[in-house]
Amino acid sequence: MKNTVRICLAILLPIVYNCTGNRPADRQPAGLAIVNPVLPGDHPDPTVIKIGDTYWASATSNEWAPLFPIYKSTDLINWEQVSYAFADLPLWARNNFWAPELAYDEEQGKVYLYYTARDKSTGRLAVAVASAPAPEGPYTDHGPLVSQELGSIDAYEVKDEDGKIYLLWKEDGNSKGQPTPMWAQEINPERTELRGEPHQLFANDSEWEGRLVEGISVFRHNDYYYATYSAGACCEVTCNYKTGVARAKHLLGPWEKYEHNPVLVDNEHWKCAGHGTVVAHGDDFYYLYHAYNQAGSVYVGREGVLEKINWTADGWPVFANDAAYDRDAESINYTDDFRTMSPVWRWRVNQPAEYRVGDEGIFLTASAANDGIGSLLVQPITSIDYEVTADVVPRTTNEQAGASIAMIGGADNRFGAPIAGIGVGVFGKKVKVWRIKKDDIQHLQELDLAGTEETIALRMAVADGHVVTFSWKEGEHGAWKTALEGYDAAPLVPWGMGFRVGIAARGNGGDQVNIRRFEIKNE
Repeated sequence: MKNTVRICLAILLPIVYNCTGNRPADRQPAGLAIVNPVLPGDHPDPTVIKIGDTYWASATSNEWAPLFPIYKSTDLINWEQVSYAFADLPLWARNNFWAPELAYDEEQGKVYLYYTARDKSTGRLAVAVASAPAPEGPYTDHGPLVSQELGSIDAYEVKDEDGKIYLLWKEDGNSKGQPTPMWAQEINPERTELRGEPHQLFANDSEWEGRLVEGISVFRHNDYYYATYSAGACCEVTCNYKTGVARAKHLLGPWEKYEHNPVLVDNEHWKCAGHGTVVAHGDDFYYLYHAYNQAGSVYVGREGVLEKINWTADGWPVFANDAAYDRDAESINYTDDFRTMSPVWRWRVNQPAEYRVGDEGIFLTASAANDGIGSLLVQPITSIDYEVTADVVPRTTNEQAGASIAMIGGADNRFGAPIAGIGVGVFGKKVKVWRIKKDDIQHLQELDLAGTEETIALRMAVADGHVVTFSWKEGEHGAWKTALEGYDAAPLVPWGMGFRVGIAARGNGGDQVNIRRFEIKNE
């Protein structure tokens, strides 16, 4: 199998119209024939830049490593994952790996990656930076640039009208019940330190913005600096995220917010849209942002959605709010025989995975993690209706050790916090269905195996994003048997991060579990 994951989607022509209640935009050409989501599955806070004829993107990693996947595309619609920014955690950081932002310095021929993480030494959220000779890496981390007492997040780089480079970011005041100013401060050409004094651009002062503004992206057009930014609650079922715009003649202001904000709101297909990056394509601008699928709710997570910017007669950027859910789920089914290791696989930031792959599949080193799951290799889901199957080769009679397929909700935002998930596995001569949430570890079902077959097939069927049925069969020609039917896993997905699915290896350190095939079929 190739070491890249290609997302190839059908093409439909969008219809341009205005349904926000804002003053209507002049009717404009439809632009790209977009099929959304362009980045299926959980891709919060997407960033995108263009270098030559190629676009490069990344997204938030949260508590899953390797950190910050790197994607490339020639059309903004079809994306290929090529690498990660960091194979290992930056030495200064412990968790909360959020909001990467790519920037390209043409004169230097270097790419910079700004990102947010929590500082080990202070416990504060900080904005840091890394650099690379090419967008796919390798990246060298340069550590934190700013970490205010209330926390600093969501960096963005932009040049002012005199060519000075500025770092923009949000002060995370909402975490302590305070306002959330957007700051700008000059940064040196090496991007290793800030210069001078910070300048406040604007803060959350409009009723629709609620407790915060964040996720700023700035671009230049028609002698103005334009900023897209997001406000409200980004995550979970109760989210009310929206996007607004502001403009200024000079980068440091004064900034004027659009009187008809917000310009990007919920529609029939997507909700809680925001925190993205604006990029040019030809003569047009496009906004790559995240949103929840209305049907999938928080179970899939925040997917990468692309929408064209339109312009009002008086020069404000607005949206048609017509992004549809166009993707054919079956187009991104996934099969892996583990002859090589695909970059889609991820593990917990505080528990690197140890494995080897080859003609016999994957051998994943088990752990006796005290949360009851063990070692993990997972990937984001891309549909609310799907089926996961895997062929397990039993290699121990120890009923406390085994290989599982699992649906993982993810650790919460505290470093090392227990994880939540549910799965079915082969443990010695038993099939076990387990459920874990924080300190609550349950075995929901234990069933005996005949133990005469070389492989045991495991199956996990998921409906509506959270209703799970587990089954298994012994050998290639065995009959499928139900282990547990219709279990509601909704409480296991925290903070709107979406479920991941994959394989788990539980046992004593050094033990290995063997899986020969893994498959996801989307419906």
